Amino acid sequence: MTGSETEGRVAALDHARLLLARATAQKKAQKGHSAARVQQALDTAGVSRELPTHPAVGELLGGASLRGGSVYSVRGSAALVMALMAGPSTEGAWCGVVGVPSFGAEAARGLGVDLERLVLVPDPGPEWLSVVAALVDALTVVVVRPPGDVTSGEASRLAARLRTRGAMLIAYGSWPGSEARFEIESNAWTGFGDGEGLLTARRATVAVTGRRAAVRARHDLWLPGPDGAIRSAEPAELVRPEEWPDRIEAVG
Repeated sequence: MTGSETEGRVAALDHARLLLARATAQKKAQKGHSAARVQQALDTAGVSRELPTHPAVGELLGGASLRGGSVYSVRGSAALVMALMAGPSTEGAWCGVVGVPSFGAEAARGLGVDLERLVLVPDPGPEWLSVVAALVDALTVVVVRPPGDVTSGEASRLAARLRTRGAMLIAYGSWPGSEARFEIESNAWTGFGDGEGLLTARRATVAVTGRRAAVRARHDLWLPGPDGAIRSAEPAELVRPEEWPDRIEAVG
């Protein structure tokens, strides 16, 4: 690593520490924890245009892989957000989640997200975009729930940073210039009996649109399936009660 590269990584860490400390000023314990995780992330960061991809996500993208330097937006499913994170995370990538205080870390772990390489910033405050930009310098995958509409100018500035770092952004809701957009059109939960029972599996129809012609389709997925995994749902596939696990955490 050259001296300029080392200096750049140190500068990025300093910026990330400052913004994280400001965003979590009332959560002192978390502040130190997040700063330490960002330091580890910077030590292991790498730039890659093609990122490891969960098999179910690959099917949604017509066989393509997730791409560093791109933005993906998801509407209607926290589980699908976690699936997008899981591919890079299981291969050692660092991830961050900004502005999602209800993020289910245990559910994410069940879908393959490595919690040892996860940075959480539940309440970034009004400087949320600056926090996201700082984390993009340090992490491979950053998830964000914007507090309001994102302007084209804001999206363009962050897009340039993503391309430079080779990082990927996953946005809850809409985001200008997304590489692909995932939206839950319909879904049905399994497990309810006659007014009683536990939610055990969710079958959803996911509409996917993107810049490439191949990425315009609808797919049926289990989010999650009766075995707790996210995977394609075959048209004739049935769920037998004896296959339901004793406990499956609903990830939404």
